[in-house]
Amino acid sequence: MSRAFADSTPAAGRVDLVGAGPGDPGLLTLDAAAALRDAEVLLHDRLIPEAILAMANPGAERCYVGKARSNHSLRQEELNALMIERAREGRYVVRLKGGDPYVFGRGGEEAAALAAAGIPVRVIPGISAAGGCAAFAGIPLTHRDHAHRCQFVTAHRRNGSTELDWEALAAPRQTVVIYMGLNPLAEICAGLVAAGAPATRPAAIVEHGTRPGQRVVAGTLGDLPGRTAALALESPSLLIVGDVVGERARLTGDGSGAPAMDLGAVDGIHG
Repeated sequence: MSRAFADSTPAAGRVDLVGAGPGDPGLLTLDAAAALRDAEVLLHDRLIPEAILAMANPGAERCYVGKARSNHSLRQEELNALMIERAREGRYVVRLKGGDPYVFGRGGEEAAALAAAGIPVRVIPGISAAGGCAAFAGIPLTHRDHAHRCQFVTAHRRNGSTELDWEALAAPRQTVVIYMGLNPLAEICAGLVAAGAPATRPAAIVEHGTRPGQRVVAGTLGDLPGRTAALALESPSLLIVGDVVGERARLTGDGSGAPAMDLGAVDGIHG
């Protein structure tokens, strides 16, 4: 929905689905910062840093609506109902999400529920986890020498299984970014190799991307699970697979990560 539409009805209750980016407050867009400043109700996810939450209107009603693995503070239907209820009270609701609302953020589901209820809704995009984490890790998602396409997939399904199109993801000359790929890492690497990807294909895990304490573990499909086994990596972590990962060591100089960005990196290529 356009800004003109949203601004034309300032007294009406409305909802903005706002992308907070991957974590670094400096990656927040100007529109997102303005929405936080003006919010009357703030519904935020689990992974939003306190530095970003602190930018919100101090008088706003703040509700934590985060989701962890098998532990949801609210069911999606309850969250949708809460947004609709607050908007119908004539309030400006900001639904703050990590990354971009329309990239594995259930933004489409929430926008549809709001539209069906007759609630004006606007989406403010955010820098996706894929784009932000890859950049801070020194990994270009596309490269003329290595990747002519990029696929974003999630390893998490509603039933908890990992159901991926292995053959499509194993194809050469592409970059594959897998959200929620940390727990099934060994299964994913084995599945790609079984589908025809070489075990030597570069791959990396980016933990806490763009945040203080970011770690990057780089290796190959064949050895990455072993490299990460003793490191006790945590979510959020992003798996990046493709020859572009091999550019990381060259782009970051000494292999320890991009200066002032890749904090505490673990480099498995030169380790």
